[in-house]
Amino acid sequence: MKLTEFLMAELDREVDRSRRALKEAPEGKYDWKPHERSMLFGYLANMVATIPVWITMQIAQDELDVAPADGGKMEQKRMDTSAELIEALDKAAADAREAFEKTTDEHLETNWKLLAHGNVVMEAPRYLMIQDTINHWAHHRGQMTVYLRLMGAKVPAIYGPSADDGEFR
Repeated sequence: MKLTEFLMAELDREVDRSRRALKEAPEGKYDWKPHERSMLFGYLANMVATIPVWITMQIAQDELDVAPADGGKMEQKRMDTSAELIEALDKAAADAREAFEKTTDEHLETNWKLLAHGNVVMEAPRYLMIQDTINHWAHHRGQMTVYLRLMGAKVPAIYGPSADDGEFR
């Protein structure tokens, strides 16, 4: 199996899992957080919806500086409804699929860099960085499901049944 095929299949599985979590995002909870040091629910849900954008960048660009010296930063559009989050997920995933369709395994074996203030934080072959991004996505989706539970929202089945969703029973 080609790397592009393997990673695109993994993307598709994670999109479905993320859609189930985002579907349960309650309105009016953007600014909610379980602890003063935790991130806002809306920010977290936004990340779950848009992480496939990173995959597109890892294919199309050679590097990304997450904290450029000029003080610029990636803008995050505020999304307050599960419909907006799912729409963003579908767009981000479609763009990532298109990037996979246009690339080659040879390109995925070339290095990609993550920078902060112009300094290399991580550098590895693109396919490994993409795999790390998918793992990072699952991590944040897991955080999101904890937030859902703490807010009293339904926790969807992701990798197996949940107390609220017996899809796997």
